[in-house]
Amino acid sequence: METASLANYRYMGRTFSDGGDSSGAFSDCNSDRSGEFPSSAGSASNGGAALHRLLMSCAGDYSDEVVRGLISDLESPSSPVETQLHAAMMLRLLAKHNPENRLKIARAGAVRPLVALLSHPDPQLQEHGVTAILNLCLCDENKDPIAAAGAIRPLVRALRTGTPTARENAAIALLRLSEVEEHKIAIGRSGAIPHLVHLLETGGPRGKKDASTALYSLCSTRENKIRAVKEGVMRPLLELMADPESGMVDKAAYVLNSLVAVAEGRAAAVEEAGIPVLVEMVEVGTQRQKEIATLALRQICEESVAYRAMVSREGAIPPLVALSQSGTTRAKHKAEELIELLRQPRTARRGREAD
Repeated sequence: METASLANYRYMGRTFSDGGDSSGAFSDCNSDRSGEFPSSAGSASNGGAALHRLLMSCAGDYSDEVVRGLISDLESPSSPVETQLHAAMMLRLLAKHNPENRLKIARAGAVRPLVALLSHPDPQLQEHGVTAILNLCLCDENKDPIAAAGAIRPLVRALRTGTPTARENAAIALLRLSEVEEHKIAIGRSGAIPHLVHLLETGGPRGKKDASTALYSLCSTRENKIRAVKEGVMRPLLELMADPESGMVDKAAYVLNSLVAVAEGRAAAVEEAGIPVLVEMVEVGTQRQKEIATLALRQICEESVAYRAMVSREGAIPPLVALSQSGTTRAKHKAEELIELLRQPRTARRGREAD
């Protein structure tokens, strides 16, 4: 299927990026990006600067005894919040700065006490727990143990109620867990998608990118596609696609292309006035945008004569002809296929109608 091959090419190959941003779409989704310490010593207290130096030194080299002590601080019912904050921050930084530490920390028994922090009433402690779990998720071997420890549901709650940083990092932690195929459905059924749609609508630039990336991964399954459409994802996607200044045109378009693989997605795209947005992308977008818009329009038109007529009336054929003459080999082929489809007699290949 076209959608599957596109996902493999763009997502697993890490080549998916915004037209206006040369960095890969996932380059800023790798680990803790919250900047827990000020960049200048003058803006931090002496105690904070000393703690920063300690953490950075520990990040490179530490003993198993140190990690066991930190885990004990998290698990002890008598530990005050300040002690737990320090322990969670230490584990968070150890996992952030040294990839080898991620597996060692998980094997030392840190996963369950960190998962417990995801439901802690103290927002800062919850944030440290979310971000530590995110950093541990960067190790593939940790993903199954983290999910088995019950992390998915509290991550979804943090996505709904956490601090802005906790919400963003919870989105990326869920993304990382969703890279294991069997976790995708569990995450969708745990209620993550409505909160990711909300983050896509209301989050800052980083939050929107995190939400779109997580949705792109989760919506590789039919069940999650339908769930996302029912939660109203199509409107914010189209709004982002129609705004070149958003820095989100490509990401939103790839999510939309995944969703129009199902009938519910095609209907929602048309109902939310997606055809004019897609036709405009074919006409004035970047080369990548022209190609992804053509793929989406082809899926929308494939089984509906009515939708084909709408696309033709919107003026799609001239820019598609131009693309078929000047695009990449792949874009030329897809444009030619769509032109042929649009030029077929209206009585041919009716398939399923929009109504």
